[in-house]
Amino acid sequence: MIRPIFAAAFGLLTLAAPASAMTIEPIVSPSGIKAWLVTEHTVPLVALSYSFHGGSTQDDPDKAGTAHFTADMLDEGAGDLDGKTFHERLERHAIELSFSASRDYFRGSLRTLNENRDEAFDLLGLALSQPQFAADAVERVRSQELADRQRELVNPNSLASKAWWSAAFPGHPYGRESNGTPDTMQRITADDMRAYVKRAFARNELTITIVGDVDAEAAGKLIDRAFGALPAHNDLKPVPKATPRGLGRRIVINLDVPQAVVTFGGVGIGRHDPDFYAAYVVNHILGGGSFTSRLYQEVREKRGLAYGVSEQLVWLRATAVMIGGTATAADRTGDALKIVEQQIKRMAEQGPTAAELAAAKSYLKGAYALTLDTSTKIAAQLNEVQVDDLGIDYMQRRGALIDAVTIEDAKRVAKRLYGGGMLVTVVGKPKGVTSIGAPE
Repeated sequence: MIRPIFAAAFGLLTLAAPASAMTIEPIVSPSGIKAWLVTEHTVPLVALSYSFHGGSTQDDPDKAGTAHFTADMLDEGAGDLDGKTFHERLERHAIELSFSASRDYFRGSLRTLNENRDEAFDLLGLALSQPQFAADAVERVRSQELADRQRELVNPNSLASKAWWSAAFPGHPYGRESNGTPDTMQRITADDMRAYVKRAFARNELTITIVGDVDAEAAGKLIDRAFGALPAHNDLKPVPKATPRGLGRRIVINLDVPQAVVTFGGVGIGRHDPDFYAAYVVNHILGGGSFTSRLYQEVREKRGLAYGVSEQLVWLRATAVMIGGTATAADRTGDALKIVEQQIKRMAEQGPTAAELAAAKSYLKGAYALTLDTSTKIAAQLNEVQVDDLGIDYMQRRGALIDAVTIEDAKRVAKRLYGGGMLVTVVGKPKGVTSIGAPE
């Protein structure tokens, strides 16, 4: 859960040094916890980003949503501080804490003025090592979660996404609903959340980045304040490798809404695959979120079939997927889906042009700096670099890795990435669009 405490006060205090001038220092805390540090003395601020291995894949199938529920409970009281007192301490010292659970990881962040950093890291340490999970707080947050889950039952975007992941990974943890369902959320107890914390929050497989007005010695002490009391080793359930299934299948879910929502995707390319950077560039050309992508131009600009359309690469610890989506008028769903499929087929068969490749490289290199313009963004980006095990010099190497992609690489990888067929889910009342294929 994100607590946006005194966000306006922080607004003028988050500008960081340019990435080109940034020095990333590997440090080790007095208790032996490793981290990366970027010292930035221009603003009196400290930002922290960290990740534990072990997200919603660690949920029991009948209690899906446990990790997510835990994330929403960690600031509801810890140690000898009840939830009200904990929140008051955060607000009094203008401390921002956030917690979230993805499929593979439990992530958190902290942002504080330098003068309050000891208090901030102490409160984080209490939340991680001594969460209360008091009965009244559990039921209050559960009621909020149940309301969210009920809304998702009639939200076409949620339904399309959940149907896609369920069909792509039947019987696998990736196929479960990470945030849980109304039924599973009812079953989760405080003891379930305590058990999750005990198994997942540990010093091994923990990545930490600190950015701000702090030196290595002080940063090491802060790290131990927050993480030093955690167990040395986690106790996680193994997650088997998986490949998306259902390729060639289309699933239509009838829902009485004005627009139809489409989710489409297939097999992706992993982060450490030799073809990753070629796939990254090609993905940007096809539908990577920019106004110049082929899907955006063909679906929206030329035909006005949708407000937006995009696709992206998603790499997880046990799989990799290509996934995208759009929303369109019910009576134009077939047209929009046809254009998407045509453009994906065209990319697979022909690949990008040399001009598209050059433009994509330029954009991807230049836009990266926009993700590094605040201390908080730098901490988050560097933590992702650690999670993906890319090396402390990744930011210096990244441009050359993109530049190294040739037109021959791009064409070959386009066929590999987009030539294997897609699984499609559609939610709404799409005219002339029906389900095809059967569950595997």
